[in-house]
Amino acid sequence: MDNFDEYLRQGEPNKAEKAEVWRTAIGLQQVDGLKTSDYLIVTARQNIEGDISIEEVKQRIDSYYKASPVTDPENRTEEADKVSARIAEILTEQTFTFSPAEYLTIHRRLFQDIYNHAGKIRDYNITKKEWVLDGETVLYASAESLKATLEYDFEQEKKFSYKGLNQQEIIEHIAHFTSYVWQIHIFGEGNTRTTAIFLIKYLRKLGFKNVNNDLFEKHSWYFRNALVRGNYEDLSKGIHKTEKYLINFLSNLLLSENHELKNREIHVQFIDTAKANIDTVKLMNDTVNDTLFHLIKQNNKITAAEISKQLKVSLSTAKRKIKALKESGQIERIGSDKSGHWRIIDK
Repeated sequence: MDNFDEYLRQGEPNKAEKAEVWRTAIGLQQVDGLKTSDYLIVTARQNIEGDISIEEVKQRIDSYYKASPVTDPENRTEEADKVSARIAEILTEQTFTFSPAEYLTIHRRLFQDIYNHAGKIRDYNITKKEWVLDGETVLYASAESLKATLEYDFEQEKKFSYKGLNQQEIIEHIAHFTSYVWQIHIFGEGNTRTTAIFLIKYLRKLGFKNVNNDLFEKHSWYFRNALVRGNYEDLSKGIHKTEKYLINFLSNLLLSENHELKNREIHVQFIDTAKANIDTVKLMNDTVNDTLFHLIKQNNKITAAEISKQLKVSLSTAKRKIKALKESGQIERIGSDKSGHWRIIDK
C-alpha cells in the first residue's frame, strides 16, 4: 500500500479519498491470502490521478488477462485484481439498500465471471479448517435454512433501535449483527469480502461517514479471524465464543481507539504470558498468605522471625505479610510485640 501514501500526504481531498478506497479494496484480498499484480497498482494510480475512470480500470484489467491468461489454477492474482477494482467501484458509489438482496448483489458484482456461484446461495454444507482454531471449523448454517436465516437476521436488525445507546453499546450491537450474518456463510466462497463491503456501506448509512477503512487494508485477516472466534466454541476445552476481538476492531474503525490487533492473540491456544506471570505471582502470594494464616492459627505466639524461617522468606517479607493480614482485618495483635499474642478475627 506504500504506492498510495503520497496521495494521503498531499492531502488533495479527491485523490486522498480514491487512495483510501483502493487501499481498502486491495487490502481486503488478504482475507483469502491473495495479492494483486503490479499492473493493477499502476492502473489504480491512473484512476487516482483522474486519468481514467473506474470503469476504464475494469476494462483494462479484463483486457490484460485476456491477453495474458493465467493458466495456473493456484494463481489467483486475476481474481485479486478484478475483485479489487470492483470493490473500489462499489465503495465510490453513493447508493445502498439494507436488505438481503443488496448483500447478494454485492457478492454477484464482486465475483461475476470468477465464481460460477456469484450472487447465488449455496446448496451444499461446508466446513473450513481455520488456523486460528488450530485446524477446527466453525459450524456454518445448514444449506436448507440459509435464505430463511439471512432474512431473519436482516429483519431483526431492521426492527432494532439504536436510540439511547452509547457509542460502545452501538459498536457491540453492530458486532453481533455482523458476526451473525457472516456465520451463515451463505456463499461457497467470498463471504468475508462481501460482508466487509456490506458492513462499510451499512456503517455509512448509520452515519459513520469517516470510517477508518485503513483497518481493512492493514488488518483484514484479523477481521476474518475475529469473525471466526465470534462463532466458535468448544466447551470441553474451555473455549467460548467471544466477540471482543471484533469489538476491538470496530472500536478502532469507528472511534479511532488504539486496541492492538494481533492475530496470534486470537488463536485458541494463545497464552498471555504477561497475564500468566501476574497470575502466578498472585497465586504464590495467596499461598504464602494462607500458610502464614495457618501458622498463626496453630501458634498464636509465633514471632515474625519464626514465620520468616518457616516460610523461607526474609524477615522484612514476613513482617509485610503480617501487616497485610492485620490491615485486611483477619488478625490483630493483643499485647506487646514481646509478650503479646495473635487473635484470629472471625467474620
